[in-house]
Amino acid sequence: MSGPSVNSFFLGESSGISFSISSVDEEAGKLQLANCNGGERAGDWNLNVTSGTSTSKVTISSTRNLQLCLPNATDCCPTPLCVVETLQVLACRGSVIVAHLLIQAEIYANSSFAGNVSENATIIPNQVFQPLGPCPCDLTAGACDVRCCCDPVCTSDLKQLFNGSCFTGVFGGDVNPPFDQLCSSQSMEYTPDWFPFLCVQSSIDNTPFLGYFYHGSTSTPRVPSFKIPLQTSPGKLFTGYTQGDPIITEENEYFTIPQQSMAGQCVGNAPVAYLQDFDVRCLTTLASYKEGLPHGVRINSGTGDFIQQNVIYRTITDRGKFITESESLHTEALCQNVTFVEHYTFIWKDENIEQINVTVFLGSLCPGEILTQRFTVEFLGLESSDATELFGNPGYQVGRPVRAANMNASDTFGSLNIWQPAGRGLCTSATYTPVLFGLDSLSGCLLEVGINEDCSLLRGKVTEELNSLIQATHVGKRDNSSYSDLNDWVEIIRLDPFNSDTNVSTGSLKGICPDIPANLNIHIIFAEVGAVQGIPWQEILAVQISYSTVIWQFQCGLICENSISFLPITASVQFIKVPAQPPIPMTRYQINYTEFDCNRNDVCWPQLFYPLTRFYTGEPYPHCLAKGLSLAFLLVLAAIMSNPWFSKFWNSSL
Repeated sequence: MSGPSVNSFFLGESSGISFSISSVDEEAGKLQLANCNGGERAGDWNLNVTSGTSTSKVTISSTRNLQLCLPNATDCCPTPLCVVETLQVLACRGSVIVAHLLIQAEIYANSSFAGNVSENATIIPNQVFQPLGPCPCDLTAGACDVRCCCDPVCTSDLKQLFNGSCFTGVFGGDVNPPFDQLCSSQSMEYTPDWFPFLCVQSSIDNTPFLGYFYHGSTSTPRVPSFKIPLQTSPGKLFTGYTQGDPIITEENEYFTIPQQSMAGQCVGNAPVAYLQDFDVRCLTTLASYKEGLPHGVRINSGTGDFIQQNVIYRTITDRGKFITESESLHTEALCQNVTFVEHYTFIWKDENIEQINVTVFLGSLCPGEILTQRFTVEFLGLESSDATELFGNPGYQVGRPVRAANMNASDTFGSLNIWQPAGRGLCTSATYTPVLFGLDSLSGCLLEVGINEDCSLLRGKVTEELNSLIQATHVGKRDNSSYSDLNDWVEIIRLDPFNSDTNVSTGSLKGICPDIPANLNIHIIFAEVGAVQGIPWQEILAVQISYSTVIWQFQCGLICENSISFLPITASVQFIKVPAQPPIPMTRYQINYTEFDCNRNDVCWPQLFYPLTRFYTGEPYPHCLAKGLSLAFLLVLAAIMSNPWFSKFWNSSL
């Protein structure tokens, strides 16, 4: 056993069976004569039996204190190996021994810290004179760490077990190793002739490994808080919301609405973030349907006041848009009235919420039906009716739809969408959802294709389905781009799947078509060009659309009949962030003379006077300035004394 208790099991009928424990004398070198006259306690050991129908659990536990002894302490472990003992457990029916068990107990002292934690401040020693950790491998307080020969707790007997495998280097306690400039150091493979004249004669306790890394200071323990930093008492002011903060209810809890997780599943208790719109759809059935947060919950406005939700209930008119599948027939008596759609509109001003309007659409859900619930959240500024700006910020915010325009049409309004599959995932029944700024996405649908499909017509059909997602020629640079100003828009760069230089195979084999443009790739390049009241100002710089081709092959079993196969087509959106300003190109000097590049060489001549600048923090600036002035004085003095007229003046004065 390696702990203070051990369990064993006695198999068989336990009625009429008595259990006893005894300690074995190891000094005699043999077992004592077993008898059934023992009890359930032997020294520091207790025996506990839990009887069952056909099995009995036998527990042997130690009552000894396993803490290492402190000076002048009793009832503790004098050595790390605290208990070495052999125990014998007997199961008897009357005076007849039915079973016996031998236990070899070797228990080490508890190495965890059991003292009182001090709330006093910790004084950090000055790193100029002594290292912060003289024995870095000493990781356990009050216990000997294996292979840590500098651990003061390790006795000489314990060190003999790992004396040949001690940790080396700084981790093993060699925090002040001899440096190469020391005269007594022999670590250099090649010693120049001038080394004895320029070497350093110094004590090993004064090494460059100490340095001015940290000056002695006071570190006060900080207790982390796991509570929401909310102040709701009338005498204290609430600091207000900033973008991304969770909205808080009157009960000091998160205001939650179902949202999609990173795995694509809906989470019912996801908190709503301030100034972050979203539009999600969640699948549910009548068996798994759960009501969300009650609409009577009041919301903290941001100033410590609470506002009530303005709720309007309506009845859904077209259930077919939300009921995607029916597994079985149902009766009206088993149907329930549930929530189909919830629209939340938050009216905000500065850092506070002024009003909350909720529109709830209710409908009937029956057993066996799958419901697609929709939840939307939109933040509208009090001084703006279309939510185009956040704190006067004209840039895009994450989660906002990307604005598109068709400049070739009389109605310039355009759209940039991806698919929202429903039902069987067919392209004919799929709906569209707008591309949201800053959110990479991938969507697709299935296109029905026959075995006798003409490859050229199939390419045109797939291209038409993909182009239906992009009903635009330009994309707005900002969220408030004006349709009347062409400078507010960037033209969409289209890379056609086929051009005059590409030889497209017509496909001579039946049921196989190469070069099918089944993947649409939308790359949106944006940059952070500034900030308005701490909120990033993000603009779209360019948009590129390209296609990826695949080889389509009709999928069939042993016999290919004139049936229908499916071709999956996809559309992906990727947002690429680039610097607002292009990086400064390297000069010809930096390209050719790489030996002066400080990032590539150990010697950096451009930073020769770096210790005299404010960027150097190795030691206090007055010390560096004094040393620099002293060095400059010596250089000036040497230049004066090397001048010929100084020699003439010196000789004439003598």
